[in-house]
Amino acid sequence: MLSRSKSSISEQKLVNYMIYLTDILEELTGLECPYIMLLAFHIVLFGVLYLSSLLLHVYKRKYLLNGDYSSKLWDNGRQMVICLWDLYGKLWHGYELHGVENIPEGPGLIVYYHGATPIDYLYFLARLCNQKGRLCHSVADHFTFKIPGIKLLLDIFGVMHGGREECVQILKNGHLLGVSPGGVREAFFSDENYNLLWGNRKGFAQVAIDAKVPIIPMFTQNLREGYRTLGKIWSFRWLYEYTRLPVVPLYGGFPVKFRTYIGDPIPYDPNVTAAELAEKAKTAIQSLRDRHQKTPGNILRALLERFDKHQKDD
Repeated sequence: MLSRSKSSISEQKLVNYMIYLTDILEELTGLECPYIMLLAFHIVLFGVLYLSSLLLHVYKRKYLLNGDYSSKLWDNGRQMVICLWDLYGKLWHGYELHGVENIPEGPGLIVYYHGATPIDYLYFLARLCNQKGRLCHSVADHFTFKIPGIKLLLDIFGVMHGGREECVQILKNGHLLGVSPGGVREAFFSDENYNLLWGNRKGFAQVAIDAKVPIIPMFTQNLREGYRTLGKIWSFRWLYEYTRLPVVPLYGGFPVKFRTYIGDPIPYDPNVTAAELAEKAKTAIQSLRDRHQKTPGNILRALLERFDKHQKDD
C-alpha cells in the first residue's frame, strides 16, 4: 500500500509539472500544447539530423574525400555522427539496447517494427556501431531520399531504397541489413496497441532465403509513446492511400524510456517458403511486443519509466 501511494504521489507530481510546463509554453508561444509538441519534434529531430549531415560535409571537405564511402578514411567522420546520435538517445530517451548478443557475427536480416518515426532504429545503428563496431545497412522508403541535404549522410551509412537483388548482394557480402516490412503504412497508421501492418509482404523473407541468412527480430518499447501520428483521422488515411505521400502529421518528442529488444535469430531453412518465413518473423516481433510492451501504450507511464531508476528489465 505504501509503495502504491508513493507511486501515485510521484505520478501526480509529474502530471502537475507537465501541466505547469504546458501553460508556460502556451503563454510564451500562443500555441496550444499539440502544436508546441509538433514544433519541438521538428526542431530537435531535424536539428540533430542536419547537424549530422553538416559534420560529414565539413569532414569531407577537410580531408578532400571522394565518394568511396567504404574507405577507412571515412571511419572517423562516421564515428563522429554515431557518437552524436548515441548521446542524443542516451540523454533524451535513456536509450537501452538488449539482446545484442543475438546478432550473429556474419550477415543477417534485421526486421523491426516501424514507429511513427524510425528514431529508435537510428539509436540502434549508433549503439551497434559503438558496442560491436558493425555497420548495418538499411532499406528506406523512397521519400527519404527526397529530404534535401542528407544524401551524404544516407550514403555513408549504407541507406538505400534497394531492390531485392541489391539487398541479397549486401547480405552475401557479409553485411547486416535492416528492414521494416510495415514501412510507412505502419509508421502512420499503427497506434498505441502496436499492431503490425504488414499486409501480405514477404519480399524481405525471400531476400533472407536467397541470401541464406537468418532473420533477427527487433522491437522497441514505448516507441509510440515518444512519437505519435494523427493516422486515426480518416481523411489522412484516404489521402495517403490515394497519393502515397507522407501527409500524416506527427507530434510528440516526449522523453519516454526507449528499450530496444533483439530476439532470437530465425535460422535459414531451405524447406521454409517466403510466406512461412514472413509469418515466423511477424510472430517473433509480436512475441517481443507482448513480453516487453504494455498495451495500450500510455505516455505518462512511459515517462515515469524514463525516470524510474528502479525499473527492472522484463
